Amino acid sequence: MAPPNRREAKANAGEALLWLLFVTLLVPAGLVGWAIGHDTAGGKRTVTRTVTVAAPATTPATTAATTTATAPATTAPATTNAAAAGNPAQGKSVFVSSSCGACHTFKPAGTSATIGPDLDTKPTLDAKKDNMQLATFIRESIVSPNAYISSGYPKGVMPQNFGTTLTKTQLADLVAFITAGGK
Repeated sequence: MAPPNRREAKANAGEALLWLLFVTLLVPAGLVGWAIGHDTAGGKRTVTRTVTVAAPATTPATTAATTTATAPATTAPATTNAAAAGNPAQGKSVFVSSSCGACHTFKPAGTSATIGPDLDTKPTLDAKKDNMQLATFIRESIVSPNAYISSGYPKGVMPQNFGTTLTKTQLADLVAFITAGGK
């Protein structure tokens, strides 16, 4: 029997070292990935919403009367599509300058990206599912994008800083643009 070749012994030792390194790094990374996936998948979530109910409008005849009527407050928000207070034309420029079109399809802006929900259809459907007014839902989705995740899209993809980087006027204009569908 011939003695083992030094080159062959070094190659075998190197190969064994590579396999050991591979297993040492791969197994913990796999376990961490599995744990993260199971920690963030599904489950219940708690969402806190503040609902403001306006007082009923009064007419001159009721203000002169000595009795007042009160309407019971409801906690369920309406799902009507009231127009957002903002300038839709200015909202389009906010949409473009904030690079919203890099992730969202929105025909009025001429965009067709698929990373985020289709803004032509999803906001209306999701607002109804979440029992919110459309403008309120869109604003919350911009300011706090993980409060409601549209089905088929992952959590944490949309930037979390639009609530601080956009001014109140820019935010109102952007909401008006999306709510109006660019009309």
